[in-house]
Amino acid sequence: MEYIYTHKVHYYETDRMGVTHHSNYIRFMEETRVAFMEEIGYGYERMEAEGVGSPVMGITCDYKTPTTFADPVEIHFNVLEMSPLKIRFGYTMMIKGKVACTATSLHCFLDSKTGRPIKYMERFAELEAVLKDYMK
Repeated sequence: MEYIYTHKVHYYETDRMGVTHHSNYIRFMEETRVAFMEEIGYGYERMEAEGVGSPVMGITCDYKTPTTFADPVEIHFNVLEMSPLKIRFGYTMMIKGKVACTATSLHCFLDSKTGRPIKYMERFAELEAVLKDYMK
């Protein structure tokens, strides 16, 4: 199963050449991830209220086809791998049936008070089962 999110490219996200600036794809990834986590009941407000942060540890982006102002970018999102301390998400961004960008983001989970890594599956046991439904 995968989660699909659509982002319509805003004018300010384009550069002088009229294409979406490469840095915005990382923003699209965050938008997608936030929407997904909210939909499955683990939005940032809940996580932060329970004392958990989830920083980005790494990003990869491979650009294939440019997007432009007003293009609806369809973002196919899934879970690529999970461990007790980390999770890697995958993103395939599509425009008019073509791949615009493939990307990944790697995250860990931290105790907000101590800044130390936590095993999120122990803190949120039911989250593991939900995420497994989205494994690619």
